[in-house]
Amino acid sequence: MRGIDFFLPSSSNLIYMNTEKTMHLVSLGCAKNLVDSEVMLAVLENAGYTVVEDPGRAELLLVNTCGFIQPAVEEAVDRILRLAEYKEHNKNAILVVCGCLVQRYGDQLLKELPEVDLFVGINEIADIADLIDRKKGADKSVLHLQPPRFLMKSSTPRRLSTPFFQAYLKITEGCDNRCTYCLIPSIRGNLRSRSIEDLVCEAQRLEQGGVRELCLIAQDLTAYGNDLPGDVSLPMLLEQLLRSTDIPWFRLLYLYPTTTGDDLLALMAREARIVPYLDIPFQHVSDHILRAMNRRYTLEDLDRLVVNIRRYLPECALRSTLLVGFPGETEQDVSLLIDFLERRHLDHVGVFQYQDEPGCAAHGLANKVGMEEKEERYDRVMKAQAGISDHNIKRFVGRVEPVLVEGVSSETELLLEGRTRFQAPDIDGCVYIADGRANPGDIVSVRITEAHTYDLVGEIIRE
Repeated sequence: MRGIDFFLPSSSNLIYMNTEKTMHLVSLGCAKNLVDSEVMLAVLENAGYTVVEDPGRAELLLVNTCGFIQPAVEEAVDRILRLAEYKEHNKNAILVVCGCLVQRYGDQLLKELPEVDLFVGINEIADIADLIDRKKGADKSVLHLQPPRFLMKSSTPRRLSTPFFQAYLKITEGCDNRCTYCLIPSIRGNLRSRSIEDLVCEAQRLEQGGVRELCLIAQDLTAYGNDLPGDVSLPMLLEQLLRSTDIPWFRLLYLYPTTTGDDLLALMAREARIVPYLDIPFQHVSDHILRAMNRRYTLEDLDRLVVNIRRYLPECALRSTLLVGFPGETEQDVSLLIDFLERRHLDHVGVFQYQDEPGCAAHGLANKVGMEEKEERYDRVMKAQAGISDHNIKRFVGRVEPVLVEGVSSETELLLEGRTRFQAPDIDGCVYIADGRANPGDIVSVRITEAHTYDLVGEIIRE
């Protein structure tokens, strides 16, 4: 997910008041981080701040960072330094940096970024307004950093930044998986699940606000409830959400391969409101690489999983992420990866180059893959998947599909834009609607007339 600069969207219901407390908020990283930004946005609005698009007009400059891998760290530091330039023209402006980067590098940042007035870890996001008030008047930079224990509740203030018809529901924090390339447990802490009752409460409030698509997110959705007493699971949560709301689309993002079981797939097959879309990061398919990653499955397990998903949900769109260039990866491993893609025809694949992050167990592994080799392997896998995606998407031509309309296209005002059930927000392609009228948030029947590598074109069917 790209960085988001928060400002008043055309669909917002915000009422702006005359105030000198202005803020400019930049949110970097994933959808889980975006929810944290929405919490801080609401807390600060409740404290009297008004969002402005121009950082030069802001009394408060706030960056919610990602610190997962080196490119994210570099992007965050670049955005911080760019915002710091506005302090040269506004001596009263305060620059605040929060999120995963602070949780990972807090003490180091305090020494190396004197431009920043306040650093806040992930545990204190709901207290952001109080921390800013306490910082005012202090001469030195301040760091607030505690162990990651925060878990939002339905009562936690939250201001949606997404379109009114689409939202994310973060059902857990942290992670108990110990993948050797991943820093999430050290940054976000161990798994912490919200109760079913609390999540239903938030979902009902989101529905009242007009949400038509609710994306369930977590570091590992299928781990939901493992830390709670009793027999609590993702299927149980979904059943209660279905009973307690009329939200037409529920989407599941980020599931672990070996815990995506028959109970979940059977529920999806029965319930049309859970869209036939699964985001399951495989990371790799080579057995010895998966062992080195501490991923608890094999190529045989992945083959069996895809066959099982297709058995329950023949039309299910499968999305995955793959990591190339992991220490010890060989040309044979890359060929195995491409062969798997060509056999299993995944619909959406994100490919990433391994980043050798200090603090990860994989950092100590031998047989590192060189940068040029990683880039060449990345290009090869991406090229293979592009051909597969181009082939897969053509099956939609001539079909009539329900499409969630998002509004006028960003490409041209002559088209509307939306998404099918098989396209997740921000990460997949879209549907360009060349004929027909609809409002943002409408779910309409669209006849697909063209298919490109990642996007579709269609026309609304007049009923």
